[in-house]
Amino acid sequence: MSALKNDLLLKALRGEPTERTPVWMMRQAGRYLPDYIKLREKYSFFERCMNPELATEITVMPVHQIGVDAAIIFSDILVVPQAMGLEVQLIEKTGPVLPNPIKSAADLKRVCVPDVKDTLHYVFDALSLTKKTLAGAVPLIGFAGSPWTLLCYMVQGKGSKTFDEAKTFCYQQPAVAHQLLQMLTDTTIAYLKAQVEAGADCVQIFDSWGGLLSPADFETFSLQYMRQIVAALKDVAPVTVFAKGAWFALEEMAATGANCLGVDWCIQPARARQFAGNNVTLQGNFDPAKLLAPIPEIKKAVKEMMAGFGNHRYIANLGHGILPNVPVDHAKAFVDTVKEN
Repeated sequence: MSALKNDLLLKALRGEPTERTPVWMMRQAGRYLPDYIKLREKYSFFERCMNPELATEITVMPVHQIGVDAAIIFSDILVVPQAMGLEVQLIEKTGPVLPNPIKSAADLKRVCVPDVKDTLHYVFDALSLTKKTLAGAVPLIGFAGSPWTLLCYMVQGKGSKTFDEAKTFCYQQPAVAHQLLQMLTDTTIAYLKAQVEAGADCVQIFDSWGGLLSPADFETFSLQYMRQIVAALKDVAPVTVFAKGAWFALEEMAATGANCLGVDWCIQPARARQFAGNNVTLQGNFDPAKLLAPIPEIKKAVKEMMAGFGNHRYIANLGHGILPNVPVDHAKAFVDTVKEN
């Protein structure tokens, strides 16, 4: 393994001083990059994910083209339900479709806790190849979806703004829901540990739909399972927890022992720090839509964001994934402004 030439991200995750603020962007390897769009026209989504050479090529694109301080492996959170036995289709411009969702205890017989090294070997192959290709340029981030977010898709069968069917399932069949959440947790722990073995320097848990839950339900259906994952991983590699919309639980998430908490744009940096405390790194929280503003306005807003967070225990990022219609020079202006301040 090559020694890291740029270890700013890992220093920030460990709470060590950094000579400047590290920066990367969620969904940076993808839809807004012209070179990615060319590959998308030739290969289906899962062909891109399951071919280690393609996944590596896509993962390193933003490192070279945008200048970010970390690479995040090109994959998808829904490879886990797929590995557990559910059919997953990813349809361009429509999003994920799971044709046979989980609706009852009987449906749980169709899913299992898999041997991840067998079912998800292509992710580990891509991580190993990417690590080699990066040659120590920047750290490599692995990731997985949170059990609650994966349950949402596995029960709803598609994307949703409210995931009301998933919530109804949890309220009407709580024992079945908790059985599925534990299966997802066990699979995710094995999956993230194997990602670290394959070359990931740190990992992130994406709880994209945590903010749909009340504080009490967030603890019941999401946080108690993420707590298990953090406990299993934190001595193996630095862990970031990103629960979009769940700013109300920053204090509880900090108490999991995670190194870093992702923050969306719906809370002020000072308030996020007040809730999370001083013993955890914060990551965020630029509104991805603001990257569509004129470049001078992007630069001004980035400087304001950085002043709000301060330069200790902070990683600059977006408050969610980059939008597909963001011009590349706007994404680069975001990264360059962080690096200059």
